[in-house]
Amino acid sequence: MAVREAEPVGSLQDVKDAGLDREDLLAMYRNMLITRGIEERGHILYKQGKIPGSFYTGRGAEASSVGVATAMGPNDVGAPLQRNMGVHVTRGSEPWRIFAQYMGRVDGPTKGRDGNVHMAEAALGLHTMVSHLPAMLPVAVGMALAFRIREEKRVAVAWCGEGAAARGDAHEGMNFAGVRRLPVVFLIENNQWAYSTPTYLGYAVEHLADRAAAYGFEGVVVDGTDVLAVYREAKRAVEKAREGGGPTLIESVTLRMEGHAVHDDAFYVPRELFEEWARRDPIERFRGWLRDNAALTDEEEDEITAGVKRLLNDAAQRAEESPWPDPATVTEGVFAEPEELDTPHHK
Repeated sequence: MAVREAEPVGSLQDVKDAGLDREDLLAMYRNMLITRGIEERGHILYKQGKIPGSFYTGRGAEASSVGVATAMGPNDVGAPLQRNMGVHVTRGSEPWRIFAQYMGRVDGPTKGRDGNVHMAEAALGLHTMVSHLPAMLPVAVGMALAFRIREEKRVAVAWCGEGAAARGDAHEGMNFAGVRRLPVVFLIENNQWAYSTPTYLGYAVEHLADRAAAYGFEGVVVDGTDVLAVYREAKRAVEKAREGGGPTLIESVTLRMEGHAVHDDAFYVPRELFEEWARRDPIERFRGWLRDNAALTDEEEDEITAGVKRLLNDAAQRAEESPWPDPATVTEGVFAEPEELDTPHHK
């Protein structure tokens, strides 16, 4: 089973064939701007001493995150990681609550109880990451197994980076999903540097998607800076899984445009590589596509940009007004009570 290398999306008609109209395209562009804006402001808040711990961003991965999240159905679930802010934004997380999470405030999704990027809202079909990447892959596979048992036409999506894909839990999750042909999509964001380890020291195959054949399902390589190509391939994989066609492994090739975290200046990445990928910036690339293919005007662009700026200004202010968590509540939510376990396995 050979890996397939996805073609870029061409005309507006190609996009319509993939199920998107012009309003969808503008919403995707707006979500990409919000995603980058949240992380840029988060970086400023960190430097101001308002964000505890370290801080991670997904600059360069906006197209990959927004494209996949746009392809998911309303009842699908996902387990995004620290580079996938665009998933939270696209699924409906409010920016002010994200800022509150960054600052450890009570209105963040974890109510000040977890790391600043360890967030997700179950009501939006998202489940919180843990630090040991890619530990969420088996979790997503478990959710997909539950969908199969309950005969629900729902799909789980799991993300990880190329470095995390070397761990055993990635293998175990993909192997089990392949054997059971579960409704799950695996998204590996190939950032090209796993912290300071380049890809040629991380795996011997040409593409990480080549591994899918060993698990018995399809592997696809897509340009992670092309939001429309990512959307098309993710949509295809999600619908295939929903209809019983089993898993797909999508390798989204990007470059992590900042260090592993704020403490890392990424001195080990060749400058010319940063320069090359900066010319392929996913937001600028999509903006140009909208100009050329969807008649994006100066007025529309200015309106979107101004709206995003207002949204983020208001969000940051509202988050700073959120209270600190009460230390007396620190044990709340640590363990589930029996009456909270509302699944068929406990009936």
